[in-house]
Amino acid sequence: MITFYDLGLSPHVIRAVSDMGFETTTPIQEQTIPQALEGRDLIGQAQTGTGKTAAFGIPLIETCNVSENIVQCLVITPTRELAMQVAEELNKLGQYKGVKTVPIYGGQDFQRQIRALKNRAHIIVGTPGRLLDHMNRKTIRLDTVKTIVLDEADEMLQMGFIEDIETILAALSADRQTLLFSATMPPRIQTLAEKFMNNPLIVKVKSKEVTVPNIAQQYIELAERQKFDALCRILDIESPELAIIFGRTKRRVDELSEALAKRGYDAEGIHGDLTQSKRESVLRKFKEGTIDILVATDVAARGLDVSGVSHVFNFDIPQDPESYVHRVGRTGRAGNTGLAITFVTPREVSHLRTIESITKRKMDRRSVPNVVDAIEGQQRQIVERILEIIEAGDFTHKSLAEELLNEHDSLTLVSAALKLLVKEPNTTPVNLTEESPLRVKKPREFSKGGSKGRSTDRKGAPNRKEYDRGKDFDRGKSAGKKKFDNKNRKK
Repeated sequence: MITFYDLGLSPHVIRAVSDMGFETTTPIQEQTIPQALEGRDLIGQAQTGTGKTAAFGIPLIETCNVSENIVQCLVITPTRELAMQVAEELNKLGQYKGVKTVPIYGGQDFQRQIRALKNRAHIIVGTPGRLLDHMNRKTIRLDTVKTIVLDEADEMLQMGFIEDIETILAALSADRQTLLFSATMPPRIQTLAEKFMNNPLIVKVKSKEVTVPNIAQQYIELAERQKFDALCRILDIESPELAIIFGRTKRRVDELSEALAKRGYDAEGIHGDLTQSKRESVLRKFKEGTIDILVATDVAARGLDVSGVSHVFNFDIPQDPESYVHRVGRTGRAGNTGLAITFVTPREVSHLRTIESITKRKMDRRSVPNVVDAIEGQQRQIVERILEIIEAGDFTHKSLAEELLNEHDSLTLVSAALKLLVKEPNTTPVNLTEESPLRVKKPREFSKGGSKGRSTDRKGAPNRKEYDRGKDFDRGKSAGKKKFDNKNRKK
């Protein structure tokens, strides 16, 4: 195994990497960091959860000159959440060297971003729409950028950002370094690489290295009306540390998070219609463990990197195999184990088989859990916790236990304690709007010819380009310009 020390990195970066708990490199890091440090253009093909951020982040930090207070590197990501997370990780990697990274994304106050850009930013991490808005307003200059990174390029293609990216790339210096990372390589991405990259080195992590074998993958075939009770029973059986539940639409996320809260679970939802402050609040609570269940749409959770996610639930089967890979990749990170469970209606089984075929991973069938299963699951967990306490020797109630044993036999006492601790499943009535079965289509990202880069989202989700630009923009028109137009209209 290759360690970060073996890569000849500077003491500042080695210290930062060590603080973040990294020791050995992942395959994508091992193969890309040395080449990127040499200044080569490269294409890294690997799934999420394989350490891509550090793979491009470490070379960015190493090559930044902190004595020059100019923007030297640019990272483009498809969503706000990913932009924030990448910026956070880059700031950690650059903390001892003094490299400052600023995130730029839609939904955040424009003036606040302008102030941040003026305050000695060496690296900018941004979403395509908001970057273009800054470029059009001339509040950001990219002519000093030496390296650009396109992260999750296939997702940006699917979200309709390919033209925006081409515009940004065309505005940069011709002798820049370009690093492109993508889970898949549809023809449109290949064309982009040929047009804007200089003889790029292709680093493709082998299939066996990206399928994350430590994630158990299961599916449950059931009727739409059975989904919610089945979910609650599995939550009782598994008792996940942190879980992400994916819903197909914003309405689904809202109803599902409210229904779970009614049943007594610590759950909140996140999707594109929430204000940015609310979204950040929910994510902060989830990362800190204040809530242990996050219900999300694909767009809102794209690139979400939270350590300790033990379970992923596909309450609604994803639209395509690539979305499935990204969803399940939220768990089993950093060498930990994880469990991904997909709910599928009878009419969606053929789509499930397509996902299995494309991902080359067969899911295990799991039966629909019943009330008895839920109670037995709770019993097992309580017994495990009792045994952990015994092993730890934490007997703060020993005198009371002795008093009870003088009056009752041990079997009766243990049985009574288990009865007290095992809760009957909550059956509070909830109302969920039934979703129609997913209409099976040929997967866009994996099909011949690739995606056409449509900017509209699937039914029930926001237009993704407008989502990127934020609430102060409407189809690319700034809030200020809208007010100006309205004022002239009144005249």
